[in-house]
Amino acid sequence: MSAEARMERSKPRLKGDVVQRGEPGYDEARKVYNAMIDRRPLMIAYCTDAADVAEAVKFGRANKLRVAVRGGGHNGGGLGVCDDGLVIDLSRINGVQVDPQSRTVSVGGGCTWGAVDKATHEFGLAVPTGIISTTGVGGLTLGGGLGYLTRKYGLTIDNLLAADLVLADGSVVTASPDEHADLFWAMRGGGGNFGIVTKFVFKGQPVKIDYAGPTLWPVDKAAEVLKWYREFIVEAPEDLNGFFAFMVVPPGPPFPEHLHGKNMCGVVWCYTGPQDRAEEAFKPIRGFGPPAFEFLGPMPHPMLQSMFDALYPPGLRWYWRADFFKELSDEAIDRHAKHGSEVPTPLSAMHLYPVNGAAHRVGNGDTPWAYRDAHWAQVIVGVDPDPANDRKIIDWTKSYHDSLHPHSAGGAYVNFMMEEGQDRVMATYRDNYKRLAAIKKAYDPDNFFRVNQNIQPAR
Repeated sequence: MSAEARMERSKPRLKGDVVQRGEPGYDEARKVYNAMIDRRPLMIAYCTDAADVAEAVKFGRANKLRVAVRGGGHNGGGLGVCDDGLVIDLSRINGVQVDPQSRTVSVGGGCTWGAVDKATHEFGLAVPTGIISTTGVGGLTLGGGLGYLTRKYGLTIDNLLAADLVLADGSVVTASPDEHADLFWAMRGGGGNFGIVTKFVFKGQPVKIDYAGPTLWPVDKAAEVLKWYREFIVEAPEDLNGFFAFMVVPPGPPFPEHLHGKNMCGVVWCYTGPQDRAEEAFKPIRGFGPPAFEFLGPMPHPMLQSMFDALYPPGLRWYWRADFFKELSDEAIDRHAKHGSEVPTPLSAMHLYPVNGAAHRVGNGDTPWAYRDAHWAQVIVGVDPDPANDRKIIDWTKSYHDSLHPHSAGGAYVNFMMEEGQDRVMATYRDNYKRLAAIKKAYDPDNFFRVNQNIQPAR
């Protein structure tokens, strides 16, 4: 009996739907955020709760199926889908509950960050996360979670209090500092290697209104801006965050028409301190020199979090490369200036995210995220809607990365990586890899959860 036939017989066990290859809606169901990924699973199981997830896991194990887990589907390498296997889709496990008294936020494993931002904002709270609100909570959290609030409140994993997981044998456990503490350590940066999270519990942080937005300069000033930025952001008050970017100015508001389509460099800022001190906080930024464009002001935190959503809808084609950096030498800056001035398509970009402030008050071994001693996480993305431009965006991304990698700290933020091989995964976890492999052996000895940045079980 085929796997499809066996799945048909087991459908009544799932409260959610199962879409099989060849059925209506299959091609839509198998899509992920990155349209460069075109994989054809046998079936997609839309789970509605932990019991559904456990049933899907048991089915996948019993039928020796390759299993991919999909939350928001944003993973750069498209690891939320697989060929000829089972996709366990969590998008219907999407509730958010906020307890304003304890400042805790319970989040379903299939939620996107936009839903969390909306729910927490009502209570003057936020969970530190990334910069695109359509990103899935699960993937971003399990990889670490880097964004606007990192300098003030740390990574997303630094604000994780507990999680409910379905393990490789189909059992359900809670991981926290008091229960399955080894598992709790491993999942805070170890990716989807250890189980499928159906519920996260986060600490909410007091954030309501940001003073935020971009400042842009002509791209020929990139080296000058980067040399100023590398000194400024490391010493800036932790209320102030800003990531550096090379970008092409979008053709629409708030950007003036004379800048549309121009390749520029800039910093996207987020200040979370008292609003009456915002202008003072930005004095040294304005003192550096007048930008070609500035769009700064008070805005609700969810507005900042969703600022780039319309620019990057699902269905674009993405190619990623990334690295951590402890320093930005003059030579590295010269290489940035060269490649940053050659952005190949209007949606391609390079970002440098600060990793300091509160993120530095956690040790390299306290979580699997092994680059607490870095100052920046770099990501280079070639992005375009047209398959005809694939070669162009891939070549630029690789060339840029190859030029800067010798100046890097060695590994990369796992949420910014494609499928780049085991050596790259080991370089990313450094000395933590051995401990992760031992925990993997304890919880998933057969490497059932392997469609990820894979940590192989210790032998």
